[in-house]
Amino acid sequence: MNEPDISVVICVYTEDRWEDILAAVDSVRHQSRPAAETLLVVDHNPALLERLGKEYKDAGEEVRVLANAGPRGLSSGRNTGIAAARGDIVAFLDDDAVAERDWLRHFAEGYEDPRVMAVGGRTMPAWASGRRPDWFPEEFDWVVGCTYKGLPPGRVRVRNVLGGNASFRKSAFDAAGGFATGIGRDGDKRPLGCEETELCIRLTTALPDAVLLIDDRAVIHHKVPAARERFGYFRTRAYAEGLSKALVARSVGAGKGLASERRYTTRVLPAGVARGLRDAVLGRPGGAGRAGAIVAGVAVAAGGYVLGTVRARRGGGFSVPRPALQEPHARGEMR
Repeated sequence: MNEPDISVVICVYTEDRWEDILAAVDSVRHQSRPAAETLLVVDHNPALLERLGKEYKDAGEEVRVLANAGPRGLSSGRNTGIAAARGDIVAFLDDDAVAERDWLRHFAEGYEDPRVMAVGGRTMPAWASGRRPDWFPEEFDWVVGCTYKGLPPGRVRVRNVLGGNASFRKSAFDAAGGFATGIGRDGDKRPLGCEETELCIRLTTALPDAVLLIDDRAVIHHKVPAARERFGYFRTRAYAEGLSKALVARSVGAGKGLASERRYTTRVLPAGVARGLRDAVLGRPGGAGRAGAIVAGVAVAAGGYVLGTVRARRGGGFSVPRPALQEPHARGEMR
């Protein structure tokens, strides 16, 4: 049986991350299991589109630069990449992350089982300050787009993969449609999320026998800028997560939309608070801060969820596109 081809999609939107983008692409080009292609999808930034087109003009089919063909935002950028991808598998890498050398090899191994429709990996934070802030709980690493304490180790079946370090069979999008627009990130606006959660739930609804995995050997390192090491961002991101979860629950039902979150809030987070308080009693740095951050994060996310639920009932929501398969030379592609 031939190994599937893997297309890697990296969505980009700002020249401020120029060096990060080049590092992300370079990490893909040096994989032990080569990618069939890397697709750089530029989100409505003509200057960046032109600059990247010039940067990779001699890369041939190895690196292709495309314009986001839909409305502004991460979901539409990913859908553009899906539509243009030639591979049997479509993998996604954040534009401010680098993948370890065996990242794609571990993804590919997961697809040896034909039931597997998605494989995600482990995302490690690369703190701008060089170390985790004492007050920042590992249970909330999802705030900075990383794997958080409470996820099971090894290669395990999950409800959903995390979008910045994930892969899907191309056929998954034929069955379930693409990433929902109106729910995920849009540049530097409020840091909404959950678009990958909603997609994964929709996928397993469309294909009840589908298996979704996380393999923690498929590692990427995700930059955490100084601004995201502050409590203000922590609070804003937790609130936005509550808003996003309300949209997902409204779309797929609270049973599916919040199944994993119930275990997280009733088991993982109380254990985290207890560890923080214990560390505080023992005089270890940051213990009280971590316990307090967990409590505050839960409260703020709950507030966002309540407000998001009210908005959803008033007609707020999102749309689910079905990416049309395009010819290899997709519209907006820089040659």
